Amino acid sequence: MSLLDAQLARLVYPVGRLDWDASGLLLLTNDGDLASRLLHPSYHVPRTYEVEVAGQPSPEALRRLVEGVELADGMTAPAKVRAHKQGPQGSLLKVTLREGRKNQLKRMFQAVGHPVRRLRRVGFGSLHLGHMPPGLYRHLRPSEVLALKEAVGLAGGSRARKARRPRPGPEGSQKGHSDG
Repeated sequence: MSLLDAQLARLVYPVGRLDWDASGLLLLTNDGDLASRLLHPSYHVPRTYEVEVAGQPSPEALRRLVEGVELADGMTAPAKVRAHKQGPQGSLLKVTLREGRKNQLKRMFQAVGHPVRRLRRVGFGSLHLGHMPPGLYRHLRPSEVLALKEAVGLAGGSRARKARRPRPGPEGSQKGHSDG
């Protein structure tokens, strides 16, 4: 938040978090409904990371990550894992999660014997970091905001409308209601 000008920093808050030793894409918003839904696990909004780990994960370790890993707070949801570069000293993988527990990736890779060396979020929902350098920010295009809202059921950029029930009229009757 210290990278933003003071006026903007007072208007927005982060959607989720990046740990002190992680970098990458972080959304800031003034829309509480959108933020809440983007973070809630029931909406399954994907978050994609580049993960550098110690060693070279075996096919078995990768399978465990894909199927879910048992952690102290329960089984993780399946992850999408793609190896980019693998070597005996370290490996670079791209991992997509649809849940966001505290330190989840670090704990998952620790559980399969490959501690995380570097973690960078490169995608959140339909957004991708691209080549934006650390410390810079940009405003989202209206189409990007709309895509995020549609992904979590806030279609058309406004709160999803619930069907309204007729209000009770005089003597407890309901307008628009007919027994015939």
